[in-house]
Amino acid sequence: MSSTRLFPQVQLGLSRSDRIETGKALRKQVPRSSHRDWQPAPHRPDPVDLIELSNQGRAPELIPLRHARMMVSPFTFFRGTALIMATDMASLPTTGLRVESCGDCHLMNFGGFATPERNLIFDLNDFDETLPAPWEWDIKRLSASLVIAGQDLELSDKHCHRAARNAAQAYRQSMRDYSQQRALEVWYARLNAETLLEHAPSDEIHHHWQRMLSRADNRTLEQAFDSLTEVVNGQRRFREEPPLFYHPPDFETYFASLSELFEQYRDTLLDNHQFLLDRYQLVDVAIRVVGVGSVGTHCGVALLMADDHDPLLLQYKEARPSVLEPYVGKSPYDHEGQRIVSGQRLVQAASDMLLGWTSDRTGRDFYFRQLRDMKTSIRLKGMSARGLADYGEICGSTLALAHARSGDPAMMAGYLGKGDIFDRAIADFALTYASQNQQDYQAMQQAVKSGRLEARPEDG
Repeated sequence: MSSTRLFPQVQLGLSRSDRIETGKALRKQVPRSSHRDWQPAPHRPDPVDLIELSNQGRAPELIPLRHARMMVSPFTFFRGTALIMATDMASLPTTGLRVESCGDCHLMNFGGFATPERNLIFDLNDFDETLPAPWEWDIKRLSASLVIAGQDLELSDKHCHRAARNAAQAYRQSMRDYSQQRALEVWYARLNAETLLEHAPSDEIHHHWQRMLSRADNRTLEQAFDSLTEVVNGQRRFREEPPLFYHPPDFETYFASLSELFEQYRDTLLDNHQFLLDRYQLVDVAIRVVGVGSVGTHCGVALLMADDHDPLLLQYKEARPSVLEPYVGKSPYDHEGQRIVSGQRLVQAASDMLLGWTSDRTGRDFYFRQLRDMKTSIRLKGMSARGLADYGEICGSTLALAHARSGDPAMMAGYLGKGDIFDRAIADFALTYASQNQQDYQAMQQAVKSGRLEARPEDG
């Protein structure tokens, strides 16, 4: 499947300068300052209706838990409502330039993870909603998340605005850098975590990065194996922690079904990775409830062993249609798991070599990936205004690289320009949209209070 089919605006054969000029011309259609505008559409859907819509197909007994996790704060609400923002973005004008969008580009969906060469890099790390879509949607969701997170940290509007502006500025400046590089240079580029540590803009962000790297060192296969499993009757099994981590009641039937899924998943890997996987035997599976937006979808973990001291842990997740689909069209891939895997491979500088997809007999799509594997993310608690602004800058640069891989960086750089018009517009938008998110959060609170929605935490 060619990139021109996915992204028809890529102008093959045009010089870099011509593509930059084409991008500049788009400013007449969509002025850069117009990105600050946010006004609810006249017939904007009720946010509670959209929450109920996003619950369709989820395990009914877990929906109250999902609501409880969303209700913790306006920020956790924002994390669980990608559909609401996708609906809102679809009402705004765009430049018409598309990239392989993350689809849920908030600041907690960036983090560190190990490459197949065992180097730790920093990149986007969640692609459940990925689809070819307007590039503006990702940067607007990222900037809004920075403001909402800043408000959660009780920072002033001025400091929240600065964090969003830093992200947009870093995105613009990085896109300009990538527009000057050869295509292969862009694809070879990656943000090495050790390099980021060396060039930390402040002592505080250096401390945050150091803690993140330390957590990555501890989030290894061996650590997960020791903490998640135990020996039962001479056999290694997952250690249950109900109601969030458990073996299903009909375990034998479930295990047989997962064994079948596993064989189909194996066939989607490269031949050499199939050879590696064939060294292992599936010995146990368990259901595991994770995240905020994923609660209620079918997620689990699989334990494989090559011998008594040689484990492999995989996570499998149900792959549902992207929240962007009603607004940008269906994926070119018929399989939702393949959509996620292909999007991740396209966007990330390096991806898990055991990413693959499959379907069960009921028609549900899934994708598989390694569990943990040095995956880590920043911790917001206690972060200062300076720290949040610095982190926004890093996320903005990272997003620019992701978009430069699938889009046309020269056209996008031409549109963005050298000045800060776009940066300020995005920051203004983020502050305004954070107020919209607060109103939607209050609407959910009222829906729970009235009994329309049920919220029940795991200890309830």
